[in-house]
Amino acid sequence: MWTRRVKALLLGGVASLLLVSQLAAVTPEEAAKLKTTLTPLGAERAGNADGTIPAWTGGITTPMPGAHTGRLGDPFANDKPLFSITAKNMDKYADKLTDGIKAMLKKYPDYRLDVYKTVRSAATPQWYYDATFKNATQVKLVTGGAGLMPTDVNAGLPFPIPKNGAEVMWNNTLRLAGHNYRSHTLGTLVAANGNAVLVQDSIVDTERPLATKDASSKEAGGDYQLIVVHNIGPPIREGEAIIGEQNIDDTKTNSWVYLIGQRRVRKLPNPCCDTPNPVSGGMMMFDEFYGFSGRMNRFDWKILGKKEIYIPYNTNRVLVPPKVSDVMGTHFMNPNSIRWELHRVWVVEADLAPGQRHQVHKGVYYVDEDSWLVVFGDRWDSGGRLWKTIWTLPMVDAELPAVTTESFGYYDLVSGTWFAMLQTGEAEQFKLMPAWPKNYFSPDTLSGGSLR
Repeated sequence: MWTRRVKALLLGGVASLLLVSQLAAVTPEEAAKLKTTLTPLGAERAGNADGTIPAWTGGITTPMPGAHTGRLGDPFANDKPLFSITAKNMDKYADKLTDGIKAMLKKYPDYRLDVYKTVRSAATPQWYYDATFKNATQVKLVTGGAGLMPTDVNAGLPFPIPKNGAEVMWNNTLRLAGHNYRSHTLGTLVAANGNAVLVQDSIVDTERPLATKDASSKEAGGDYQLIVVHNIGPPIREGEAIIGEQNIDDTKTNSWVYLIGQRRVRKLPNPCCDTPNPVSGGMMMFDEFYGFSGRMNRFDWKILGKKEIYIPYNTNRVLVPPKVSDVMGTHFMNPNSIRWELHRVWVVEADLAPGQRHQVHKGVYYVDEDSWLVVFGDRWDSGGRLWKTIWTLPMVDAELPAVTTESFGYYDLVSGTWFAMLQTGEAEQFKLMPAWPKNYFSPDTLSGGSLR
């Protein structure tokens, strides 16, 4: 049910009008389904009719073979593919493929999807389930300066029973991904001719203030992610550092960069939307990280429904090879390195909102029902061409526990270039850390901790 309130505000002596729309949370009767027919995070507990998607039975919460502090093991190392999807047989599976993946199969005859048995591995701690249940009847959407945003969010998922596309996308943004952690990522740009260029080699420290028991957005000031990135390579970027404060109200999101040429910290003027993100060396837009991340007001969001599709899932094998080059191919990720499974996803369409500007005029996002990760995002340009397919690689971390990712990228279907930002087997992949000092995620950290 929609309610509206109008506030008259005087800003600098000029009267302006702010219209705020509020969408009510679900009823207690609906929320009760989270303990019966739905999982605690809102997915369907039951499997599908033909058994190719099993019932959810709690996910993976025990240590995995080869896992130790800072590194994730692969619990599926001995699994064998059930079958493969190629350009030759894609028509048989077309109804379970995204537009972007069908375009990849048509563009590259050697592109391949190795499909494995579906494992519903997603799990979180009980406190997260409890907080999610509380959020279901309390969290509402309001229209703020950057579009629709949730209010009064506790530590859990904000919208386990979503009623609109914006709620689905906020679940991706605020999903469980650890409280304090360090990861090592490498960003590689591959040209259409297959030449690969390392554009980013970084140690990334992240704090997610809402990822602890009893946390709330009010106490965190609305911040949901604080990040410090120290570039250790390539040589031209060694010593560069970036800091970001991401806020539920994206008008309060800030980002700073330490420029080695100037030996100065500079605030980025527009850390959102289709602005190139320096963390990726400018290869990805701000709102392409993790499938989608950014202001909601650039697009109108609509749920198209749920669908069974083949997606990368339980992709821990990407972390096993000793070098990132072992999982990179010429025009796409090495098919031997990617595990595909059949899962149910929410399908959300985003159309450029009236009066807004963006390089992307339409997007369709596929959000895993169990983990709430955006696993694919197909994006169309102003000419109506399918331009990019953005992907993430959901991985199992039993230490949290959660299915999460720090590995993502895109395929440019027009130019043939592609980019991958990957956790790798070359260093620490995902290490839980003690709390950092309060001033760690501040601009002063960049100047004080710079390498040159």
